[in-house]
Amino acid sequence: MVRLVGWLDQVPYTLLAIPLRLAVATVFWNSAMTKLANWATAVELFREEYKVPLIPPEIAAYMAVSIELSAPVLLVLGLASRPVALVLLGMTAVIEIFIYPQAWPTHIQWAAMLLVLLCRGAGSCSLDHLLRQRWMR
Repeated sequence: MVRLVGWLDQVPYTLLAIPLRLAVATVFWNSAMTKLANWATAVELFREEYKVPLIPPEIAAYMAVSIELSAPVLLVLGLASRPVALVLLGMTAVIEIFIYPQAWPTHIQWAAMLLVLLCRGAGSCSLDHLLRQRWMR
């Protein structure tokens, strides 16, 4: 058991960050694809069910799908991972607080993954890492 724990302690963060990035990217990408499959229905959901405060439904729908399309691509590439994680944490908070508060078990999973990415970054297998290496020379 001690050897197993020691071995697990040696797993590089990069190997953990890759599936985190892919998992979060998949959640938001799939949401964007659902909205784009029927845009009229998506806008109607924002108007009748989601009712995001202070933002007109059409603008909220465009904002949501824009984030849900761009953030996953950036996460998969490992580019601007920390700012993207912060934006998605904000979006998750809005969803949890204003739209689906009963879905907190799902949202806390998203938040946990995003917090790791926010605090630790994308790992060494990322464009963030390559750019940081180049700038530090």
